[in-house]
Amino acid sequence: MERKLKDYAFLTLKGMAMGAADVVPGVSGGTIAFIVGIYDELINSIKSINGESLKLFFTGKWIAFCKQINAAFLFSIILGIGISIFSLAKVITWLLTDHPVLVWAFFFGLVLASTWFVSKDIKEWNWKTILAFIVGAAVAYYITVATPAETPTNLLFIFLCGAIAICAMILPGISGSFILVLLGKYFFIMEAVKTFNIKIILVFAAGALIGITTFSRLLSFALKHFRNITLSVLTGFMLGSLNKVWPWKETVQTYVDSHGVVKPLVETNILPNVYVWEAAVLMVVGFLLVYLLEKLSAKSAKE
Repeated sequence: MERKLKDYAFLTLKGMAMGAADVVPGVSGGTIAFIVGIYDELINSIKSINGESLKLFFTGKWIAFCKQINAAFLFSIILGIGISIFSLAKVITWLLTDHPVLVWAFFFGLVLASTWFVSKDIKEWNWKTILAFIVGAAVAYYITVATPAETPTNLLFIFLCGAIAICAMILPGISGSFILVLLGKYFFIMEAVKTFNIKIILVFAAGALIGITTFSRLLSFALKHFRNITLSVLTGFMLGSLNKVWPWKETVQTYVDSHGVVKPLVETNILPNVYVWEAAVLMVVGFLLVYLLEKLSAKSAKE
């Protein structure tokens, strides 16, 4: 695919949107990739990083290597994700702490619209796709109600956290950040990003690299050979994850972080009680944003 400089700038913006979503425990960067029409290309590009392409790299055939792995595309997306994560980590964690209802309302509208748009790509509904949808929704819902664990901070576990979380990050509906919450390492990793702890960041990134290059092969195979069923599972994931992004919550269990600050550990959903109209408006804004992105992506695909 021939792309111009403006196309790569637009891809970087899409990567920034993915990165912003990945910072939030409950929203998946994979959801954003689906919305903006780059999901299949992203998975296939990641999958192309294999023994054959790495052989080109280590034998000095770098141009061939870059062409084989779609390097310009991947670089643009990774650049955008990196910009968002390092620039928004402090802002997002502050918003989630000080204005949680409004932030979750916006993302509730975004995920709800995303569920609808992804389901439109399913060409045929039958007992297989309906079952896959139900299973996906049930698994995602279970994940959202699971209790976070107390886990170690050694480098091996951080590596494993990176490998597991990145798999969720490229699945629409399952948030890699929320997986980190369940693993007890969300605020630990966010703190490493905010303080630029190179050792923790590199170990986590190494785990993520191994995880994503392995998992992308399985996902690419599923999308190629069982596309309707795979999309049904992903749509179910997104619907089931709405339980996590419901704006109104009540804290039932807390923990004290490394700075002595009390933070919520386990929350339960409640009926709307504060910022009802403001949250409703932000839900609509999130929904319309997805609608606009979908139309822009469809228009771009036709050109």
